[in-house]
Amino acid sequence: MKYIVVLGDGMADEAIKELDGKTPLEYANIEHINRLAKKSELGLCKTIPDGMSPGSDTANLSVLGYDPLKYYTGRSSLEALSVGAHMRDSDISFRCNLVTLSEGGNYEDKIIIDHSSGEISTKEAEVLINEVKKHFENQEFNFYLGTSYRHLIIWDKGQLLDITPPHDILGRKILEYLPANHQLRKMMVESYDILNNHPINIEREKKGLNKANSLWFWGAGTKPKLDSFESKFGKKATMISAVDLLKGIAVGANLDIVNVEGANGSLNTNYEGKARAAIKALFEDGKDLVYIHVEAPDEMGHQGSLKDKIKAIEYIDEKIVKLLINELESSREPYKMLIMPDHPTPISYRTHTSDPVPYLIYNSEKELNKTWNYSEKQAKVSGNYIEEGYILMKKFLTE
Repeated sequence: MKYIVVLGDGMADEAIKELDGKTPLEYANIEHINRLAKKSELGLCKTIPDGMSPGSDTANLSVLGYDPLKYYTGRSSLEALSVGAHMRDSDISFRCNLVTLSEGGNYEDKIIIDHSSGEISTKEAEVLINEVKKHFENQEFNFYLGTSYRHLIIWDKGQLLDITPPHDILGRKILEYLPANHQLRKMMVESYDILNNHPINIEREKKGLNKANSLWFWGAGTKPKLDSFESKFGKKATMISAVDLLKGIAVGANLDIVNVEGANGSLNTNYEGKARAAIKALFEDGKDLVYIHVEAPDEMGHQGSLKDKIKAIEYIDEKIVKLLINELESSREPYKMLIMPDHPTPISYRTHTSDPVPYLIYNSEKELNKTWNYSEKQAKVSGNYIEEGYILMKKFLTE
């Protein structure tokens, strides 16, 4: 038996007036996913435990079978594993976003326009991160390049501070969300002076792109400690993702990582490349399970782009699920497929919520006879509900 998880980050949503009361999942043309749904178990899964922030960190830990209440030590520290940042037990890590702030006036009065600086390329971001490193890096603070707008800082003997994620405060004045710590706040303020008129940002402005004109620290974490996925579930697994968070979780859980050329976490990521990498991992590399993470629906949700969120969902269906079905069925190898989001990223909020998400479990050896399609509403109608999300993986692998 082969096992495939297709994780559409932030894919779930709410009813939208412009879609005649449908969600993007209901509205999108996802014929291949819906063909599976009619032979599958549908249900709702609560991936975010009560009292925890609805992030991709806690949610993906849940989906992978790790109780966030037990294993979660912060988002940035999981990403640190991915970029090879050495963390001591006394270190504190922070995500270091390159964000777009409004221009003019005092720093504290600026408005956060874009948490991703227009999904800046890693090539451009590297130049900007190297520039701030010249000014700020020392024995206490170390910067690490990540992917696109997502970077890291490790603070020697630092403070575990709760700082609001930038994607939660889009369009708001930043004053009340700045860190209380003087050192972090000072670096953020001074980063604007360093970055706003940097040649890369001047060129981006000429092209009509958002500037990457400030650092934003958030997602504090301590050194993570995850159990091996294989020792926990008895399956050899591979992670396929473009983002450092998922790669970091994979490092912590001893999953293999496949870096797909052209996979960048954006709407135009290499969907087919991810699907083909999954098939290779299963049939050439001898893996039992592949976890295909697609960031695009979440990014489109944060941007408030309904059209592109629908497009991202349709790309997952047409360019990943269709290819997987064709390859798996031609192999005649029995397989199970789990399709789900990690959390909702509703267009109306442009950030994550803690609502339960719809899951689909297809088993090629136990095809069901149903009339439903894959959606939030149909999953609720099914009556299947998993209160503790981390239980889903065991269910997927054993039932």
